[in-house]
Amino acid sequence: MSRDVRVAIFRPDDERLAEAEELLDSLGAEAVADPMLEVRPTGDAPDDGEYVILTSKTGVELAADAGWDPEGATVCAIGESTADALRDAGYEVDVVPDEYTSSGLVEVLADEVAGARVEVARSDHGSAVLTDGLAEAGADVHETVLYELVRPEGSGESAVLAAEGELAAATFTSSLTVAHFLDAAEERGIREDAIAGLNEAVVGAIGEPTRETAESEGIEVDVVPEVADFEKLACEVVETAAPTYHD
Repeated sequence: MSRDVRVAIFRPDDERLAEAEELLDSLGAEAVADPMLEVRPTGDAPDDGEYVILTSKTGVELAADAGWDPEGATVCAIGESTADALRDAGYEVDVVPDEYTSSGLVEVLADEVAGARVEVARSDHGSAVLTDGLAEAGADVHETVLYELVRPEGSGESAVLAAEGELAAATFTSSLTVAHFLDAAEERGIREDAIAGLNEAVVGAIGEPTRETAESEGIEVDVVPEVADFEKLACEVVETAAPTYHD
């Protein structure tokens, strides 16, 4: 497969971006690395709770760096990647929902959290589905913002390429990456052209919430993997964009 199959990736500029570039290279595609999220730690650590919920690998790493001790709490991870990060940091994981979403976690916990203090430690862009759902189940919900997610200065190369019809595919890994991509396009005065370009390309969304955000903005989504995992997303997107990549 020729390297003109350009796939935009929006992961933060750390090991996640490097791993994504390496993965796309192994699939025979050219990665257009355009980070749409920059992590800014707040310096806070998870508060005490009978249940403590972590929703990302980044949050786990920041909690561990802060010396967080669960002190007998029921530790909950929103998905397997977060659970793996917790285990790698030396924590035991008690709850991982079958559906790796806020609503999936609420469903698992709804029957047992009434009257319990539930600590949710995450970014400043966490979904209200989680906190509202737990509160409706009768939990005393407290939220700690471990980090802020901002759009990096200078981001938007992928929006320019999309507007010019030079992208074969794009991989959105959160609703916020969709919003920041569109903000970058708007900043350059090419929002509509960028959306039109994406709609001529293969667009992947890591899960249903991301798909819904993209489609609400007029972006047609072609790929949503069954499991919210970047490797699965990238493989399915490249396979859809260039079905012979593995030959």
